Amino acid sequence: PRFFCARCCSFGPEMPAVQLLLLACLVWDVGARTAQLRKANDQSGRCQYTFSVVSPNESSCPEQSQAMSVIRNLQRDSSTQRLDLEATKARLSSLESLLHQLTLDQAARPQDTQEGLQRELGTLRRERDQLETQTRELETAYNNLLRDKSVLEEEKKRLRQENENLARRLESSSQEVARLRRGQCPQTRDTARAVPPGSREVSTWNLDTLAFQELKSKLTEVPASRILKESPSGYLRSREGDNGCGELVWVGEPLTLRTAETITGKYGVWMRDPKPTYPYTQETTWRIDTVGTDVRQVFEYDLISQFMQGYPSKVHILPRPLESTGAVVYSGSLYFQGAESRTVIRYELNTETVKAEKEIPGAGYHGQFPYSWGGYTDIDLAVDEAGLWVIYSTDEAKGAIVLSKLNPDNLELEQTWETNIRKQSVANAFIICGTLYTVSSYSSADATINFAYDTGTGISKTLTIPFKNRYKYSSMIDYNPLEKKLFAWDNLNMVTYDIKLSKI
Repeated sequence: PRFFCARCCSFGPEMPAVQLLLLACLVWDVGARTAQLRKANDQSGRCQYTFSVVSPNESSCPEQSQAMSVIRNLQRDSSTQRLDLEATKARLSSLESLLHQLTLDQAARPQDTQEGLQRELGTLRRERDQLETQTRELETAYNNLLRDKSVLEEEKKRLRQENENLARRLESSSQEVARLRRGQCPQTRDTARAVPPGSREVSTWNLDTLAFQELKSKLTEVPASRILKESPSGYLRSREGDNGCGELVWVGEPLTLRTAETITGKYGVWMRDPKPTYPYTQETTWRIDTVGTDVRQVFEYDLISQFMQGYPSKVHILPRPLESTGAVVYSGSLYFQGAESRTVIRYELNTETVKAEKEIPGAGYHGQFPYSWGGYTDIDLAVDEAGLWVIYSTDEAKGAIVLSKLNPDNLELEQTWETNIRKQSVANAFIICGTLYTVSSYSSADATINFAYDTGTGISKTLTIPFKNRYKYSSMIDYNPLEKKLFAWDNLNMVTYDIKLSKI
């Protein structure tokens, strides 16, 4: 059976129904296996088209009522599709509106977005700078640790060498003491008697007292032919009318002014000029950290407050390294011992130039005759009311302290004394009013000023003036005649001591 749909070249009033019927025919035609189109004139001569389509499902043609039902179904489907189309149009309009809004928002927000990116970039840069700063700080700390390690290793090596030297000296001293005892050295109760100038007489010391502090028991002066002309009297006497001179009778408690920041300040020297010259004043302070093998920096402070707070106004770089803690400042110049030499150097601070150099004849250096604490303190410079001095020892003196008065301009030796105090048996020494004083220990909290040698009379005597090593490592003790105080460096700490002198 076949379902036939017809369309004529002209149509009557039933046109809409015919169109729908034609549409149905076309839809059904999709599944048809064959379709035939015929064209012929009808009886009235009008052109007539005839389609023949085989129905895929129906065995016979539907009735008119069934066709109307199909048409109504098609109309409902058309309405549904129209509603779906309208909904789709509405959604499309909504999407177009949203896209338009997004486009407007993006056009309005580029400035805000750029500012946000700039802020984020700035934050990242700050974080990078902080990380770089932390890296530099860590590198600096690491370098400081390496430097401290090197210093400690050098110190360990030096201490090992000093220990070996001390062992040899102890053996030598024991042999010498035994020899002296076999020689029955004469004894006397008066250990402080005067010895005439130039005398070679053997001093009589009691072996059982602290007065026996040296292996060489002679109190002599270096002959004039060995150094310079000697004054007629052979003594350095204080001029009449010198202010404040007398014999040391009391040392007060230490007052701490400053503490060094690093291990390089374990020991050092600090000072003020007792005879200041322009542009320096009584307040100007100098400081040198002496731990290390190439010590050249001299820190200068215009005010005491700057020194106490650690803010130097200038840093001098010496033309050659110094050795030990024996440097002093006097009349505008720094006087110091050149490293690994017996040369004393005068460095003018204002012009930053070396004005004079002088070898101390026969003086031990670099560990030959240091104080008991070591530190290459073979040559120790000092200042008192009379001027500039140098404290040292020689092979000829067999380790006894030798004391020379220096010309502050050209460093020529003006006069020399050889004492009966063994240099390595005392921790330090200083000079007040022409008298040499020594300290018994650098590490004992309750040490003493234990010996005095008066250059004006040639008399040596024992003392027991209490002296406090608060921090138990005093590496430098000097007298400032302008302030009438002792300046000291005690285990990283810079301290002063008040003193009392008896009236002459």
